[in-house]
Amino acid sequence: MSSSTARAATATETKIGALIRARRRQLGLTLQQLGDKSNLSVGYLSQVERDHATPTLGSLAGIAKALGVGLDYFVAQPRAQDALTRSDARPHFSISGSSVSYERLGAEFPGNQLSSFILTVPPGYASETVSHEGEELIYILEGSITQFLDGQAMVMTAGDSLHYRGNTPHAWSNPNDMPAKILWTGTLTIFNGGDEQTSRFELVSPDKSAAVKAPARAKNKNRP
Repeated sequence: MSSSTARAATATETKIGALIRARRRQLGLTLQQLGDKSNLSVGYLSQVERDHATPTLGSLAGIAKALGVGLDYFVAQPRAQDALTRSDARPHFSISGSSVSYERLGAEFPGNQLSSFILTVPPGYASETVSHEGEELIYILEGSITQFLDGQAMVMTAGDSLHYRGNTPHAWSNPNDMPAKILWTGTLTIFNGGDEQTSRFELVSPDKSAAVKAPARAKNKNRP
């Protein structure tokens, strides 16, 4: 193999360190917490995350287990066809007890940061006020909603967008007599590799709609 070919091959290899760091930060873990879970030293994990050390298969398996993923998370190469979703074949779901429906747009691949959904919000719906890590961007596709951001109310209609930090207390409602559709995108972990919903929301105020109750232990909401 020529030196240029070798360089090209190396350039396409997965950077395991970056994937470990991205997943650890998604879960809100410190290096010490990851070390405790994987029985590896903080110094060693720091070197691995900076790609200054290459973990053995056993060490990588321990890291993967601590991060709640499989080994394929670090070695699988995303395929172009896996990123494509067809309008008639996308997953649709709703949260038990909630009248909002969700259409999942985002794909899952190692190191992905974004989640994206189309939300259909029925007339009269009002969310709770929450804050969380990351950031959000919403774009109104149809209808109108009232968005509350740090106590300020903003009426948004089709074509309007809003981009904000997730740790700013926020909520929204549809006080109209027609459904609204929202394109929601954010850097918030909603699904893990097994399609289980995971999120870290802090409930700021009681649920105005009384549709979904926050778990007493974690005070988390499993939706945008």
